[in-house]
Amino acid sequence: MNYSTFEICALWHWIERLFVYQADSPLMMGSIPFALLFIFFLAIYTLLKSYSRTAMMMYVICFSLFFAYKVNGMVMWMLPLTACINYAVTQEMRLHEGKARKALLTFVVLVDLTLLCYFKYTNFLGGVIASLMGGKFTALDIFLPVGISFFTFQSLSYTIDVYRRDIKPLTNLLDYAFYVSFFPQLVAGPIVRARDFIPQIRKPLFVSQEMFGRGIFLIVSGLFKKAIISDYISINFVERIFDNPTLYSGVENLMGVYGYALQIYCDFSGYSDMAIGIALLLGFHFNLNFNSPYKSASITEFWRRWHISLSSWLKDYLYISLGGNRKGKFRQYLNLIITMFIGGLWHGASWNFVLWGTFHGVALALHKMWMSITGRKKGEESHGWRRVFGVIITFHFVCFCWIFFRNADFQNSMDMLGQIFTTFRPQLFPQLLEGYWKVFALILLGFLLHFAPDSWENAVCRGVIRLPFVGKAVLMVALIYLVIQMKSSEIQPFIYFQF
Repeated sequence: MNYSTFEICALWHWIERLFVYQADSPLMMGSIPFALLFIFFLAIYTLLKSYSRTAMMMYVICFSLFFAYKVNGMVMWMLPLTACINYAVTQEMRLHEGKARKALLTFVVLVDLTLLCYFKYTNFLGGVIASLMGGKFTALDIFLPVGISFFTFQSLSYTIDVYRRDIKPLTNLLDYAFYVSFFPQLVAGPIVRARDFIPQIRKPLFVSQEMFGRGIFLIVSGLFKKAIISDYISINFVERIFDNPTLYSGVENLMGVYGYALQIYCDFSGYSDMAIGIALLLGFHFNLNFNSPYKSASITEFWRRWHISLSSWLKDYLYISLGGNRKGKFRQYLNLIITMFIGGLWHGASWNFVLWGTFHGVALALHKMWMSITGRKKGEESHGWRRVFGVIITFHFVCFCWIFFRNADFQNSMDMLGQIFTTFRPQLFPQLLEGYWKVFALILLGFLLHFAPDSWENAVCRGVIRLPFVGKAVLMVALIYLVIQMKSSEIQPFIYFQF
């Protein structure tokens, strides 16, 4: 084999890996392979959208299914299967009222939740049942499809909205398939509501200079958050602390918790930014999913700013369905706890997630109770030093809950808390700072950017919008170069890929 032949074989192998599912390296938004595929996709998309709306939609659906295949392999069959079932049932809803209509809704909910429970909760429920009966349970080898929770919640929102007559059922299967499969938000959100997205499907597609510029800005900022801040502090500091908390002092554990708070924010908000930015380049608008959540002065405000698409989903389809605040104060508080309990379980099949959700539910109930006692109105914000104090308390409560969210088991969480409260050793901080100065510089930069006034971000965004196309291209290339220079390994999977 001569050298040129070897090169050809290597190139062919690389192309094959690009288009065939690789279990050891699923396709990730923000990676070089995705960037190359997206550039190719966008070129054809631009031609098709001006030629034929139907052809464009079919092309996007095919690419979305391919994207799902590259992420999940052949398990992607769930996507078209459940889409067809949900569409068929909502069509039937138009012809029925009363009990028959409710029965159709129940059927769809059972189908969607059965698939979710099988893939995500079989081993967890089997372990719980075995423990209650005093037996043993051998975990089954079940592949967890990436983003199954996001896809399920999005499908359910459409069906429930049709049932409630908040929206009219789509009469075109192509439109529905386009909505549920649209790839920017397919595997890690945000959860896009039908009422927000469907009206855009048949509108004339036009990507203005502002949309294009804002899309580039969001992609750049999202990639910066994920690949530079989140991945670096995770690999070089946070993982080491959480994997072995007893090997480190309390001050190191506390810094690890602060680091994780920034890591998960930059990771997930970075993905959301990229998803929203890519959608803008295609001519579609997604709602904001993160709004500087650590600026919150109460736990209620935090959930208005953190993962907005999920918190609003839980409120509209679970909390309100349970009765909301319509059945007295006690039921309101109980409904909040139940909602966040299920929200915790949505994040993962583990008691740690359940505990995390329950903590937040109790905190929300206590805050509602305090608001009622003090006579403060809904949405009323504190100011001055009261707000500063509220932000500090809320941030540290959220960080406390992150400990249980991040750790694999309860004992690790208790070990970490034990180190923080019994073996703090603040005198080690200068040594810690010296050894991990790059990590702490990025943590400081991340929090400074997070707490910066919104006007600063808007000003930078306007600057990117005003750049010529060449300037935007140079910005993207510069960021990719920076990512390559800073990464110590391959881009890490998004934290929310497990959900």
